[in-house]
Amino acid sequence: MKAARFSAPCAFLILVASLVAAADASAMKLVFKDPDYSYQTLRVIGTAPSGGADIGEVLATAGRITEGDDESWDREWLKTAQRVAKLAEDYSAAGHAVSAKEAFLRASNYYRAAEFFLHSDVHDPRIIEISRESRSCFLRFAALSGRPVVRPVRIPYEKTTLPGYLILPDASRTKRPLLIITTGFDGTAEELYFEALPAMERGYDCLVFEGPGQGAVIREQNIPFRPDWEKVVTPVVDFAAAQPEVDPDRIALEGRSMGGYLAPRAAAFEPRIKACIVDGGIYDFHEVSTARGGPEIEKILDDAQASQKMDKTILEKMATNTRLRWVFNDGMWKFGVRTPSEWMRSTRPYRLRDVVDRIKCPMLVVDSQGDKDAPGQSRKLFEALSGPKQMILFGGEEGAEEHCQAGALALSRESILNWLDDALKK
Repeated sequence: MKAARFSAPCAFLILVASLVAAADASAMKLVFKDPDYSYQTLRVIGTAPSGGADIGEVLATAGRITEGDDESWDREWLKTAQRVAKLAEDYSAAGHAVSAKEAFLRASNYYRAAEFFLHSDVHDPRIIEISRESRSCFLRFAALSGRPVVRPVRIPYEKTTLPGYLILPDASRTKRPLLIITTGFDGTAEELYFEALPAMERGYDCLVFEGPGQGAVIREQNIPFRPDWEKVVTPVVDFAAAQPEVDPDRIALEGRSMGGYLAPRAAAFEPRIKACIVDGGIYDFHEVSTARGGPEIEKILDDAQASQKMDKTILEKMATNTRLRWVFNDGMWKFGVRTPSEWMRSTRPYRLRDVVDRIKCPMLVVDSQGDKDAPGQSRKLFEALSGPKQMILFGGEEGAEEHCQAGALALSRESILNWLDDALKK
């Protein structure tokens, strides 16, 4: 009997099921049943050890949000961000600089959270307005911060510049090892501060930045992602090596989330990187974008008529599913394409298999047992590496099973930075 032709809607239903199942699998539930609302709440609350949140403020905000309502999410986080920013202004006016510094940092993070689910319409003016408020509050925090020193920088890149922050233990200009941190699909340079602070406390200089497809670079400069991230990191290393506080012989690179593809890609071509960390690793981002859809999805992506049918089905499903709505809207925007199938096709070059053998520096691959965003990718990358390597797997007993160990920042940074100390032989 002749097999029936695999239809676009049928193939997409498998893709949908994979995405939704991955989102629900082993997900820690915090306030919300919706796994993405829960994760984003955990993401905010997890910054509390580094001053990015107050637990009561987070829980009170989450308690006002209507489950699955992106407008409600934006509205309630915005109220909290504005209230805390007003506190910071009042503290500053009254001469309470430390309190003002602390409140500006929390307000910056709350503004970031408020903007997160707004990307259904990339022309929504609130995206830039709220992102600017987040950055403005962070700059006010930086201006008040005596230790660490938080210095805003603009890094020369092609015909423009990339925004970032140089985070230093003090202003002494002592040469120290440097950790460069690159974010991923949806992070910001301001949020990376919470990863950099524990490194600074261990005597590292840190440089966090936003590249193409990220933060203000996509929002205000309209520059989408690119697969050859070495073309981004090499100018960043050039800039860093020229700073008087940086020891150019001890530069490490860390990539978080989708940065788990970007950082090793750069390390394959940039010999000045002496150690590389990925949390978590991504060997094949195209597999991630298609939820491991396999040959049938690839056939549909290569068939114009089938792709159109799949796009129609995807757009219909996005209206009622938070995860699908966020993944595809964000992907289309940040990769500079207009349809879900075009986004999935555009991720095909984001694979490490052709360059992984070029990576010679020591690599730390970090994974989480309940990672729903890129399951199995860290293990694939680790097994493909031929140079010095180590893997750390975090689990549920530690409360660190979520993507990038959200909610377990202290434990995660302790393990990662212990490895970095040994790799750079501080």
